Amino acid sequence: MRSEQEMMDMILNYARNDERVRAVGMEGSRTNRNVPRDLFQDFDIVFIVTEMNSFIADPHWVDRFGSRIIMQTPEDMDLFPPDLDGNFSYLMLFADGNRIDLTLCPIEKKENWNNGDKLSVVLLDKDHALPKLPAPTDRDYWVRRPSAAFYADCCNEFWWVSTYVAKGLWRQEMTYAMDHLNNNVRPMLIKMLEWKVGVDTDFSLSVGKNGKFLEKHLPKLTWQALMSTYPQGTYDDVWRALFAAADLFRSTAAEVADRLQFDYPLDDDRNVTAYLMRVKHLSPDAKEM
Repeated sequence: MRSEQEMMDMILNYARNDERVRAVGMEGSRTNRNVPRDLFQDFDIVFIVTEMNSFIADPHWVDRFGSRIIMQTPEDMDLFPPDLDGNFSYLMLFADGNRIDLTLCPIEKKENWNNGDKLSVVLLDKDHALPKLPAPTDRDYWVRRPSAAFYADCCNEFWWVSTYVAKGLWRQEMTYAMDHLNNNVRPMLIKMLEWKVGVDTDFSLSVGKNGKFLEKHLPKLTWQALMSTYPQGTYDDVWRALFAAADLFRSTAAEVADRLQFDYPLDDDRNVTAYLMRVKHLSPDAKEM
């Protein structure tokens, strides 16, 4: 596997030797001193370029960075094309395990090449034309103190969508039930756990994308409780996971409410929990509740 220095030298040497590339920036975790280095970190690189179309018309120019396992060019995709406002990106996983997410940014956007992301550094500026950036910081990614309205909405969404999971389980619609548990209910639980970490740390750090650093900041038993909300693919186990999520949400949300002087919707909790229990024990051929 090529070292970080080898990768950076290769990227910058390419940029220096191609007159179309006028500047190079880097974003992401490699600019963040609070994130430990590891072999799976991407190189999030931005080339500020002239003649965008000449790059896009020649898809083989990226071959110079090495043999690839796979590449994705999102702006060329019909399934879920992103809106990068004129940029064009090459997401590349190489045979040696390195990954470069390389974005072409037209020179006309040089004043805002990083879209204001504070985890950005300038690596090369041939024309001394890019704005000066402060030292990179992950402050914009710190857990943010919720307003009372945000907190109430999180609670409402958790308990409301829990009823969809129950409905799907009673109907024996596994994918419907699992999708609502995974895509709606648990994200609200994770959001509440993030706020707990925020309260514990005076809202002074990031827990990472998808809460990936939560384990480092939660008590062991709390983390184990969160892991118990990920079920196996049986109806009984999804029911178990749903009630595990409810228990953890209840205790965490009550703690956050107490420490931030919010009101926990205890009536919603009691009413929905009772409803979930009724649905769980409802006969499969029942005609009414």
